[in-house]
Amino acid sequence: MVNHKRVARVMRRFGIVGLHLRKKVRTTVPEPSAQKVPDLIRRDFTAEAPNRRYVGDITYLPIGDGRFLYLATVLDLGSRRLAGWSIADHMRTALVSDALRAAAATRGDLSGAIFHADHGAQYTSAEFAGVCAELGVRLSMGAVGTSADNAAAEAFNASLKRETLQGARRWSSAREARLAVFKWITRYNTRRRHSALGYLSPIDYEQQTIDRVLLAA
Repeated sequence: MVNHKRVARVMRRFGIVGLHLRKKVRTTVPEPSAQKVPDLIRRDFTAEAPNRRYVGDITYLPIGDGRFLYLATVLDLGSRRLAGWSIADHMRTALVSDALRAAAATRGDLSGAIFHADHGAQYTSAEFAGVCAELGVRLSMGAVGTSADNAAAEAFNASLKRETLQGARRWSSAREARLAVFKWITRYNTRRRHSALGYLSPIDYEQQTIDRVLLAA
């Protein structure tokens, strides 16, 4: 039996030091005057058609030397398609803004669509609110500190990391991480079948939806 003082002496003798984790840095401060954002989803992660309701989140991508990349996602609840995403070595508001702009480029127009996120500083910033207004997107948020209110986005990110890392703790480099994520997303959108979509991939489901509309017309 030893106490902490003896442990400290032994560590000093053999030159052992403890591991000091880097403190998280808050890169974006919420706008103090920002109005409360309503919850327009209320844990109903479905949509009548594509390009109506989206969810998004940020997830960490661990790479060598204890560093991270960060992935922001924009998932369509109508087709489960990842309509927009962005990877960067920072978590500034530009990360989530770029992902939403990518979704707008994919869809051509997001006017009237709902985008639901958590209360992360990036999503509550005045800058992101401005991007939503510019694109005609209605911003939605769940309760503070309640992960279930954004479960669809978190489940998507968890699947992505689990299936790309395949048990590994990290990627060896940023390039390897970016390639792995790009390949997985491409396969997810074009080939991965979902029971909720009649066992079609997101893009096949969207095409089938378009075909039905054209036939009805």
